[in-house]
Amino acid sequence: MRSQYKLMSPFSGLLLSFALSGTLNAKEAKYPAIAECEAQIRKIEGQADHNKKLNQSLEFIWAQWMKEYPEWATYVGYPGQDGKWGDRSLATIQKRKQLPSCHEKLLSKINPKKLNEQNKLTLKLITKKIKTQMESTQFPSEYLIVDQLSGAHMDIVDLMMGASKLTPKDYEDRLSRLDTFPTYIDQTIALMEEGLKNKITPVKFLMDSVPKQFDTVLTKDAKSNPLYKVFEDMPTTFDPELKKSVLARAEKLITEKVTPSLTKLKTFIVDKYIPGCRTEIAVSTFPKGDQWYEFLVKDHTTTNLTAKQIHELGLAEVARINKDMDGTRAKLKFKGTKADFHKFIQTDSQFFFTNPKDLISEYRNIAKQIDPELPRFFSKMPELPYGVREMPAYKAANSPTAYYYGGSIKSGRPGYFEANTYNLKSRPKWEMEVLTVHEAVPGHHLQISIAQELGELPEFRKNEGYTAFVEGWGLYSESLGDELGLYKDLYSKYGQHSYEMWRAVRLVVDTGMHSMGWTKQKALDYFMENIPKDRLQSENEIDRYITWPGQALAYKIGELKFKEMKKRAQDKLQAKFDVREFHKEILGKGALPMDILEEEFNNWLAKKQTTKLN
Repeated sequence: MRSQYKLMSPFSGLLLSFALSGTLNAKEAKYPAIAECEAQIRKIEGQADHNKKLNQSLEFIWAQWMKEYPEWATYVGYPGQDGKWGDRSLATIQKRKQLPSCHEKLLSKINPKKLNEQNKLTLKLITKKIKTQMESTQFPSEYLIVDQLSGAHMDIVDLMMGASKLTPKDYEDRLSRLDTFPTYIDQTIALMEEGLKNKITPVKFLMDSVPKQFDTVLTKDAKSNPLYKVFEDMPTTFDPELKKSVLARAEKLITEKVTPSLTKLKTFIVDKYIPGCRTEIAVSTFPKGDQWYEFLVKDHTTTNLTAKQIHELGLAEVARINKDMDGTRAKLKFKGTKADFHKFIQTDSQFFFTNPKDLISEYRNIAKQIDPELPRFFSKMPELPYGVREMPAYKAANSPTAYYYGGSIKSGRPGYFEANTYNLKSRPKWEMEVLTVHEAVPGHHLQISIAQELGELPEFRKNEGYTAFVEGWGLYSESLGDELGLYKDLYSKYGQHSYEMWRAVRLVVDTGMHSMGWTKQKALDYFMENIPKDRLQSENEIDRYITWPGQALAYKIGELKFKEMKKRAQDKLQAKFDVREFHKEILGKGALPMDILEEEFNNWLAKKQTTKLN
């Protein structure tokens, strides 16, 4: 799971923060970003070169996004925003919702017939993205900004860890964010209060775990706070007096600004928010809930599949993968039922580490086993390195088994595969190989870093995160494990089957809960019947689908499309098929929506067939 998209990308899933009811009062001052956009329209209207007009427009739109969402700017390494928080005030959100319409008008001044082939694709992508933003305005997702998976109490640490650490200015920016954090919290509480009024909140029983999450960042001593520890990690080249001054200011701001603000948010959550949260689990219970879920399905999968069609596809995939699991269990010659086998691999001590350091060390060993095999499958490697690290304690208890945290060459930050060491008895060895493939290489790190390094593409394409593409690629990568020299141990092979089953089950339970009236218990029972995960992991997964509707559908939908295209290329090209060339084609344009990806693939395959015939 690529967790950081929930924080960083304001245009994916539940973070589509453009919508509030009401219209802008004509007497109010025009929102600066709108005025800038209208000026940009006037600026490009008379230009004859449409390729130049497009490039200028894309640079302008990207710059506006970075200014409106400085947290996202930090993640992608865009300069000048690291000391700021995005404005979450009700008035600003109300005005900001007009920005996608202005961007659409700007792009309408560009004639696609006068663009080169690369720019035709770029215009198609940016237009589709902005239309999705406009469609999202009817669903007020900005109310859903704190839950068991994310929120200001987690975001502040992630941002401090992910920002650039190269110059003294980088640390001044961190101090600025600490200094203005109280305003950010006040705006967060105001949005949550509006959510209560409009009956758009997270589920009550899931919010019950959130107050405890504050304990890690509400330390009695500022110097033991994870935020302070970020400041301690200054380059050795810094002047000692400068280091001393920065640390003293950080300690003061944590004590006087951050801790009181987070205490205020925690108190609000406990005293007012949790008592008013919803009890129904389905997003379909929201105003326009059925349409909201169908929008999320379409947004995350980038297809026109309905919830019902996805549910049925999930049932078919579960049946197919069960046969693979049956075959591997037979090879292991286990005496007992499927349930007995799952209990065995979930509980026998041979499958678990007892020390977190040993778990992390083994993940690193697996990653380094994969690295030298990659050139056989990929002709282009990312320049950005990656590491494996332990997931921070403040989010581990309510998080999945692992995350990928993207890096940035601009910020001097490597990518990281974060492994969860909370409750080691729920972290079996047999899932480690398949998980490393998905989260590190050739999964998320390779795909995301290659996209970021496509220098000829505009910034939005290098940093786009269509869930079906990104997570579909991660799941497709798992199927390459055998050829990479993994899964030689049959328990690890069963782990691969289990992970594919896990993503198939998601199709069933996500649509079941949000569209077909399933209870959490029914979803949990179905999940645990098919997947060898303990109750803690299983509940965390089901809770995630409740909190983040539709996102989990994208993995299997994307994977099936990648596999279908690969098989089609193998069948058509036969001996001329080159897996390195196929992967270069798939990854060489950055992340794409599944419908546009298929169009591009079809064009490539037709050209390859023509070349083959000639």
